[in-house]
Order: sequence, then structure tokens, then C-alpha cells
Amino acid sequence: MIILRYNRTFLEANSYILADENTRSALVVDTGAGSRYWIKDTLAAQNLHLGAVLLTHGHADHVWDVSAVAGAAPVYISAPDRYRLTDPLATTGMENSHLGFTRMGIDQWQEPENLQNLPDEIFSTTVELVPGIPMRAVPAPGHTEGSAVFLFAGQSRGENPASPEMENILVTGREEKFLLSGDVIFNNGIGRTDLPGGDGYAMAASLRFLVQAIKPETLILPGHGDTTSMFHEVRHSQFLQAAMS
Repeated sequence: MIILRYNRTFLEANSYILADENTRSALVVDTGAGSRYWIKDTLAAQNLHLGAVLLTHGHADHVWDVSAVAGAAPVYISAPDRYRLTDPLATTGMENSHLGFTRMGIDQWQEPENLQNLPDEIFSTTVELVPGIPMRAVPAPGHTEGSAVFLFAGQSRGENPASPEMENILVTGREEKFLLSGDVIFNNGIGRTDLPGGDGYAMAASLRFLVQAIKPETLILPGHGDTTSMFHEVRHSQFLQAAMS
């Protein structure tokens, strides 16, 4: 499996490319302002074709370049966050940040033409949003109403990146479990709950559930910052420990 990350976006939001080596169909996860050029160049360099875009939640720093990236390809988001894509700056509480976003990405916000709710079944069983990458979603409200995390498994291959901007994710040579955590869990951190739609009580409940449900060896691919693991976060994160107390 190909797993690549890019974070030279506005507010350093991570964008990921996941792809099965056999189907060559790519799932792009989050499209922060400034990610579109890296995504298109990387897909071409890796001989991949875009299958779909997955948005972990609807905040502007994770979605801004989605139309430029997706074109007519399907764009999936959890239903409670779909409204945010009408005007992501306003629904993120960042109306005054327009200039920063436009400098990094498209000039004006453009809602994707093929926006779809995540299929209901992905919350109860594995679903392939693109061929070769089965994943399952878990609702995790708190950062936003529709925040979700996504579980999948695979072996990240050890090919040398084609440019310094391409980063392979934890090439261990074995099958691993991964969690795309969006802005729910970071490396020694969690997402804010003071933005529009945030809820500290819901976040604490989400964290308690994830600590109990996600296996410790699971590698976490967060929406900002470096890769971590559930074991590390349960042991060292004051935020997860507070939620469990």
C-alpha cells in the first residue's frame, strides 16, 4: 500500500494519499489550502489515478483545495458536516482568514461538484471508497458535529520518495493497522472544541470510546503533526488521560 503525507499547507494541515499498488486507484484524504499542486504532481509521479476524496471533517484548513483536486470525482464527508462546505470559512469561525487561504490555494471557495455523504454502511462494516482500500468509519463528534475517524490496514511500501515533499509513512515491512484521526487525536494533543459546532463533552465521550475500542498498536495518522500510536497517546497524552478520568 502507498501512504504519503504532505503538510506544507495553510495551518500545516496534513493531506494524505492512500493507494493500492495493484489497482493504482488513490484515495486523497483532506485537501488543505496549498495541497492541490502536490496531490496532482504526486499522483502523476506515482502513476496513480484519483478515485475519490475523503474529508475527515469540514473545517476550512482541511477542505479548501477540494474542488481543484477532485474535479468530477466523488468527495465524501460525514453527513453532519456536509453543511460546512457551503461556506467553510464562516462555519469554521475563520471569516477573517480569507487572504491566508487564497494565498495558499484557490482564489475563492468552490463547493465540490460531486459531494456525497459517507455511505451509512461504512460505520458498521468495511467499505472500499476506492478499489483496494477497505476502511471503516467511527463517528467521533466534539471537534465538529461530523468529525469521524477511519480505520484501515496495510503495509506501507518502502519506495524512495520522488521529491522531498513526499513522505512515506512508517515503513515497517509488516502489515499495520492505521487510524486516520483528523482533528480528533494528534500526537500529544486533541482538536479544539471552542470553534463553531465544537463540544467539549462530546469530545470527551469520543475519546473515551476510542481509547477502549482502538487497539494500542494502531498507528495514528493525524490531521496535524506527526504520526503516533494509540499506545503512545494513551500512555502519554494528558488529554486522553483527562477524558478517561
